[in-house]
Amino acid sequence: MAHIIVVGNEKGGAGKSTVSMHVATALARLGHKVNALDLDLRQRTFGRYVENRKAFLASSGLDLPSPDAHELPEIDAAALKPGENIYDHRLSAAVATLESDSDFILIDCPGSHTRLSQVAHSLADTLITPLNDSFVDFDLLARIDASGDKILGPSVYSEMVWNARQLRAQAGLKPIDWVVVRNRMGAQRMVNKEKMERALKMLSKRVGFRIAPGFSERVIFRELFPRGLTLLDLKEIGVKQLNISNVAARQELRELLKTLNLPGVEVNI
Repeated sequence: MAHIIVVGNEKGGAGKSTVSMHVATALARLGHKVNALDLDLRQRTFGRYVENRKAFLASSGLDLPSPDAHELPEIDAAALKPGENIYDHRLSAAVATLESDSDFILIDCPGSHTRLSQVAHSLADTLITPLNDSFVDFDLLARIDASGDKILGPSVYSEMVWNARQLRAQAGLKPIDWVVVRNRMGAQRMVNKEKMERALKMLSKRVGFRIAPGFSERVIFRELFPRGLTLLDLKEIGVKQLNISNVAARQELRELLKTLNLPGVEVNI
């Protein structure tokens, strides 16, 4: 069976689509068959990223390993039983179709609470939650006191993941490996950064997730999107000498992949 990776939280601007594209493309480069679904049916940032890649590769004559993105199939509403949700069927039908032809299925969720996102979380073997290194984003996971030193209780997103874990347990499936990815971390040892680190460590033990290093804020990510490229493609498009920022960003990607510890993946990129 394919290993299902879900990238989600309930807040926009945390880098979900950037993480999704880089993880999916890295896995494809490592020789794995990767199929992908974008559940943000309105903005489709991840879907557009993959489309941009296909268009650029076709126009430049390049053939680079890539994930294959797919649309959710249409379902005849008349065929549904009373109480059944059409989005549940669209997502389950997509996964069922892709599973036999995939090593990994990556699902990119919207930055809001939707039925599709809720169902996708219950399908996750690995859940990646990108999080800006800010207590504004942390509030999505848990409520914290004014000092930033005491967890008062889990917030809406943590509760949704808990519900997804319960559904998987009832179905006899293995537990979700939840990985929170710290994005846009400052380079310096600032007070806020250290408080975030302590708070995440406390919460990780309480609600059960692992912490992974993510991507620092870099201009290169905004430049890559229109061509659908990732950090791993720079040499193939003619960048002979990577600058220090690009080298550091590639190392961040390697560290993220190593921390994810996905089955059958040997990180040698």
